[in-house]
Amino acid sequence: MLDDRAKLLLKALVERYIADGTPVGSRTLSRASGLDLSPATIRNVMSDLEEMGLIASPHTSAGRVPTARGYRLFVDTMLTAERGELATPSLAADQPQKVINNAAQLLSNLSQFVGVVMAPRRTSVFRHIEFLRLSEKRFLVIIVSPEGDVQNRVVFTATDYTQSQLIEASNFLNANYAGMEIEQVRERLKTEVESLRSEIGQLMQTAVQASSEALSEQDEVVISGERNLLSVSDFSGDMSHLRRAFDLFEQKTQLMRLLEVSSQAAGVRIYIGGESQVVPFEELSIVSSPYQVDGQVVGTLGVIGPTRMPYDRMIQIVDITARLVSNALSHQK
Repeated sequence: MLDDRAKLLLKALVERYIADGTPVGSRTLSRASGLDLSPATIRNVMSDLEEMGLIASPHTSAGRVPTARGYRLFVDTMLTAERGELATPSLAADQPQKVINNAAQLLSNLSQFVGVVMAPRRTSVFRHIEFLRLSEKRFLVIIVSPEGDVQNRVVFTATDYTQSQLIEASNFLNANYAGMEIEQVRERLKTEVESLRSEIGQLMQTAVQASSEALSEQDEVVISGERNLLSVSDFSGDMSHLRRAFDLFEQKTQLMRLLEVSSQAAGVRIYIGGESQVVPFEELSIVSSPYQVDGQVVGTLGVIGPTRMPYDRMIQIVDITARLVSNALSHQK
């Protein structure tokens, strides 16, 4: 257990390190803490904190830096995030995918780090499907979901189809299968294709296959602002750190697992790099929050940045953005 003096010094050290990014010496700490303590007393307290694994002394400096454990104690017991008004634009709710993309960009712009949003798991039900002839043996499939999302896919075929044939096929699908899942439509077509003219039946099977692929290719994790890490001194000075961070963004399945863990907890959660396998890199931390549609949690969003990030501001940014996304998506229905 830390006494009040040790807590104040640890809080001052973490805040100073977050602000400056350089190891904090006892003289700097004396000024930052506002405590009337001798340098010897401060050094003794810092030595105790180091023995407890809360701070560490880089071999190149006499100052100290917080460890993952120190950050965790700071976040859990010392951080008071004031829920002040943060100037955030509203998220236009015209299309759900656009809301998700805008949210990732908003998180990145406000934090100056990386914004990440796990999109809601999508239904493969279509409300409307349309085919548009582009050129010989090439047409566009346009799929509209019940929520108003629009997906497009270009299809190449062995047979050329006229626009009137494409209209006939789309009319048949809309009249008989609208509101069903694409996979159900595909199975029904297999059994019913005999009753259709062979060329139209083949066309619809090809189009439904393309629709299924288009819907499955929707980004499950949207990331914005990776390049912001180039300007963070913690990464720009060590390309191996930066490379590992970018590898994480490339491996979206790992990010998906991380965000799914976050979605199981209410409110804003903070994952500090190095304290567990949740965030595998010591240099990175994640501030995340689930968001809802009509009261039900459907996804997670957050900010990924250096362990040395201003957590109080990140909490505000993530919390407010989660509320904006929840409101925008809930107004869809």
